[in-house]
Amino acid sequence: MPESTPFTSRRGLLFGTAAVGAGVLLAGCTSNESDDEPASNDQPAAADTPGKAVTIGFAGPQADHGWLNAINDNAKSRAKKYSDVTLEITEGSNDTAAQIGQIETLINKKVDVLVILPADGKALTQVGLKAMRAGIPVVNLDRIFNTPQAYRCWIGGDNYGMGLNAGHYIGEQLKDVDDAKVIELAGLDNLELTQQRTKGFDDALKNYPNVKKVARQAAEFTVESGQAKMAQLLQAQPKFNALWNHDDDQGVGALRAIEQAGRDDFLMVGGAGALSAFQAIKQDNGVLKATVLYPPTMAASAIDLARALGQTKGVSGLAEFEIPSSITLYSAVVDKTNVDQYMPTGFK
Repeated sequence: MPESTPFTSRRGLLFGTAAVGAGVLLAGCTSNESDDEPASNDQPAAADTPGKAVTIGFAGPQADHGWLNAINDNAKSRAKKYSDVTLEITEGSNDTAAQIGQIETLINKKVDVLVILPADGKALTQVGLKAMRAGIPVVNLDRIFNTPQAYRCWIGGDNYGMGLNAGHYIGEQLKDVDDAKVIELAGLDNLELTQQRTKGFDDALKNYPNVKKVARQAAEFTVESGQAKMAQLLQAQPKFNALWNHDDDQGVGALRAIEQAGRDDFLMVGGAGALSAFQAIKQDNGVLKATVLYPPTMAASAIDLARALGQTKGVSGLAEFEIPSSITLYSAVVDKTNVDQYMPTGFK
């Protein structure tokens, strides 16, 4: 599963800064001393129309999880959208040395830009630095390198925000329930991302004094572990009101355990945005009522950013000449009210 940093989203900050800056410029240019027009940025943003040809090298870990498969698919399909983009994609590996070798091959091919989702951000920092020193800008996807010197732009998900939004959704559903009980099926506990998701969830529940988390069990982001750990939770907790499951892949197993136990007396919220979760939410005939996104579409956005870098252009909708240095995606809650909108983004 992805691992990222707890960056606060800069989208609002960037747009807010642009608006304030425009206001300051306008105020400064409407004095009695000058009739000059306010300064503006006429730098063209990267557009859908063909521009300078760009070769993008893409290196990620082995696609051994539905989310990682979706990352690769999103990158490939986005690159095909642009006639001016050539995508050099590696096989991917969870072996650090192998992934470093794959990235060094792309560096030696002198690609214009690199998009890297490292199997281990810390371990691959040096090869990110090597690319940057070779004059190849790096878009660091999700699992972050140890230093900003190893990338030009970071784009990734918000693990803390996932937990926060899951907690708020559950809290709102249970706000009128006396002594509501909640349980949590987490992911791998040795990963920082799991700790961030739990922290966000716990912080959100503090806003609902009637809601108490009574149990937590860590699984392994797999169907099998989800089923086994959920069975344990169900046996230990005969009555509760809501479950938050960190990952939709392990949620497939969790739902099997729930069905086998004949339980339907609580609501379940998932995480990540699998197609199977969206379909269950739309059918609305089981416990799964919502899932909180960790969008694999970030890979498509990374291709957009890499293309803009290769063409030395900015991003449409922003006033700055350059693309941002970091972009944190929002963890939207998908339920039956908006599931149709997100259905095309669901991963298998």
